[in-house]
Amino acid sequence: MNQQDKHLEISPSRRKLLQATGLAAAVGLGGSVVPTQSHARKLKTNAKIVIVGAGAAGLDAANRLSRGLDGAQIIIIDSRTEHIYQPGLTLVATGIWKTTKVRDKNARYMPNDVKWLKKRVVAFEPSSNSVMTDDGQRIIYDYLMVTTGLQVNYSDIEGMSTDLIGKLGIGCVYDNPDHASRTWQMIDQYTDQGGVGIFTRAQGPVKCAGAPLKVTMLTEDLLRRKGHRDSASMMYTPPAKGLFSQPDINAFLKEEFPSRDIAIQWDHPLVGIEPELKRATFKTPSGERRIDYDFIHVVPPMQAPDPLADSDLAWQEGPFASGHWMEVDKLTLQHRRYPNVFGSGDCVGTPIGKTAASVKAQVPVATANLISAIADEPLSARYNGYTSCPLITRKGQGILVEFDYDLNMIPSFPFISPYEQHWFPWMLKDRMLHAAYNAMLRGRV
Repeated sequence: MNQQDKHLEISPSRRKLLQATGLAAAVGLGGSVVPTQSHARKLKTNAKIVIVGAGAAGLDAANRLSRGLDGAQIIIIDSRTEHIYQPGLTLVATGIWKTTKVRDKNARYMPNDVKWLKKRVVAFEPSSNSVMTDDGQRIIYDYLMVTTGLQVNYSDIEGMSTDLIGKLGIGCVYDNPDHASRTWQMIDQYTDQGGVGIFTRAQGPVKCAGAPLKVTMLTEDLLRRKGHRDSASMMYTPPAKGLFSQPDINAFLKEEFPSRDIAIQWDHPLVGIEPELKRATFKTPSGERRIDYDFIHVVPPMQAPDPLADSDLAWQEGPFASGHWMEVDKLTLQHRRYPNVFGSGDCVGTPIGKTAASVKAQVPVATANLISAIADEPLSARYNGYTSCPLITRKGQGILVEFDYDLNMIPSFPFISPYEQHWFPWMLKDRMLHAAYNAMLRGRV
């Protein structure tokens, strides 16, 4: 073992602590209030339920609805057969994991009594209780669960395309293992050769807002491990004047980045890239600014997928309208205008979310309330905005950040300070969360 990695070994005392926590707790204990249903047994119904999206939220919802209903016709629509463990992409992009650790199959988690239609939904038509698939089928439903995930808009950055990831010093951790693996090639090269590294963050909500921060800090840590820190200059370019939505962690990062000689360029959303010149363009309050780089981590803007964005299910006004996120009540996750429609995961427009931990907290609420709607009972389950981010600050350390809609810290583990770097969040991320995530896909946590 490399001398500098000896502190990552699991000592007997650490192993005992990890075993004591339990995997179910590993994705957070807070987040939702799901009362016991008045119908303790399966609810008998002939309702037809359509789930759009077979990602983490969709599979979790399918399993929960399958166990909670007797006689329902449940259809899940998604053409994707591969399942990607997206929380692991930052570890792939920084050379810690191989892509094989994040690749899986949706079929492993699909309930036997749920019909899987391997098509793509191209239109939502809630006024007629139907969705349209890419082969022209109109699927009618009594109840709809929307779990589409989100869409990464690479083309919103002039000159950027997915073909550039892994070339000319360009990386992007988002979307799939291939992007993450190609990003690692660029980070490995950059940490060997040094130069100017730019780490961006898009405007608006993004999938796992901690990912750009983790990529930045793990890259800086790798430079130090290789003995090349003095040969590299690094800058982080947030689109506004904050680094993280939770105030305590925002304050920590505002000190941590400068202490590690990572310059913060406030109000610098990335709007263009010139790959051959290795030059990035930012839209700043004082006008456009062009900066040359040797490596750039691109975080494109994100929004709800086009079929959802173009439908009546999207927010029509307010702070979530610009991303065309799905309109839901933030507590019940029921659509505010179409009461037979519910949503979970990255696609919904809520003040907090877009992490696997949010999915873990949202889906039990959405499915419990959907079952209550079928039973003509009050919707009593509540989502309090719980989200979690094991904010990895360097290899072997991190901060376990857990908070709610009010931005209050709600730690699951009282023996771990949510304000200090510790080995436990690293072990959680590297050794424990994946198994807990797989249990979530089966609706078990």
